Amino acid sequence: MINLDKNFSPFGTENAVQFQSFVFAGGEPHIKISSNFDPASVVQLTHRINSFNDLGLICTTVDALKRMGVKTIKLFIPYFPAARQDRVMVPGEPLTVKVYADIINALGLDNVTVFDPHSEVTPALLNNCTVITNHVFIQEVVAQIGQGVKLISPDGGALKKIYKASEFLGGAEVVECSKSRDVKTGRLSGFKVYAEDLEGADCLIVDDICDGGGTFIGLAEELKNKNAGKLYLAISHGIFSKGFNELAKYFDQIFTTDSIREVEEVGVTQIKLQDILR
Repeated sequence: MINLDKNFSPFGTENAVQFQSFVFAGGEPHIKISSNFDPASVVQLTHRINSFNDLGLICTTVDALKRMGVKTIKLFIPYFPAARQDRVMVPGEPLTVKVYADIINALGLDNVTVFDPHSEVTPALLNNCTVITNHVFIQEVVAQIGQGVKLISPDGGALKKIYKASEFLGGAEVVECSKSRDVKTGRLSGFKVYAEDLEGADCLIVDDICDGGGTFIGLAEELKNKNAGKLYLAISHGIFSKGFNELAKYFDQIFTTDSIREVEEVGVTQIKLQDILR
């Protein structure tokens, strides 16, 4: 086991391999791995990718392991970077998810596991890919909120996954919603909730990524217009680039995992992937 982020050990630390990693002054990631393990064993890498240098550290680690004679290498990256850029919306844009996938595929890994990918494009692009769904995460969230909460799908892209989560939970009620986005500016508008009256029911918005949070704030306002009760938000990958002040005005509790970073914030419950994967 090599946990490249020493604060992130989703499969535990048993049989952990010692290493030193650092970044040269020129910006290049580097690693020195201890040789106190059998190179014939399977090596499991884990890392959280928050920058291109994090991907670079994975690449240099794999190269070092192969030079040590390791034949079987597996990788767990919970949040697959650039997964939202899974299509070219306007001319001049890259297909960024494929850029990352091509780099990882070139490493020749025996398995790449991701947690709750943004769409089916990511696992389709990755060789030897295993997907861990958000089902257990949402199960843990519902256990903390209480049964009877309605699952809210924020847009059409989330529908397939949320109905599978509902099935896993035994048939939790799903409320479908939609929004409009200007593909040139990214501006959101036209939030719709396809329910006449929520009659005070508690609602849990379920999605994979929260960046600035504009989708969920706009949706929360519309849910309240439809007489929703308490509002909750469950996010697999919490970027939270604009913080929590605005979100806290709308949601009684926010749930996320440690797939990107640790979060210590009033009103936010972080469920560790180590507990989901146990």
